[in-house]
Amino acid sequence: MPYLIDGHNLVPYIAGLSLADLDDEMALIQILQRYANQGHKKIEVYFDQATSAQSGSRSYGIVRVHFIHQDSTADKAIMSRLARLGKAARNWTVVSSDREILAEARSFYCQTLKSADFANLLKTGNPDGDPGEVERDTPEIPTGEIDYWLDQFTKKT
Repeated sequence: MPYLIDGHNLVPYIAGLSLADLDDEMALIQILQRYANQGHKKIEVYFDQATSAQSGSRSYGIVRVHFIHQDSTADKAIMSRLARLGKAARNWTVVSSDREILAEARSFYCQTLKSADFANLLKTGNPDGDPGEVERDTPEIPTGEIDYWLDQFTKKT
């Protein structure tokens, strides 16, 4: 299953990486490349707060990297990508630490993983790890409740 990853949410969970590092994005990209190559997994990773000179999308091997301009967020870019995927979004796994993004991703019927859980998959080096097997510490949210909160958050004021 391919992954959509919020990179800056994942960095703090990777041993030896810190958001304070100047090269934290490149270090994470290298780790993701190794993981993707082991299991031929497609990975798209999103980093926000990019300057105009840095923003844009690039491929690093089989890892597609999106540097999101500082006037937007990785969260918005991930949700936009899911909307463009349409029904195919259900074939993807969204990795984030943001509960709202994970809930929205589930509304697209995606698999979701918390950043800490995905970091554990990276640590074990098991690219065939099934996100469905990861123990969840939060209960599944009924679809009706997701729809209610989506309506609440998207109401125009």
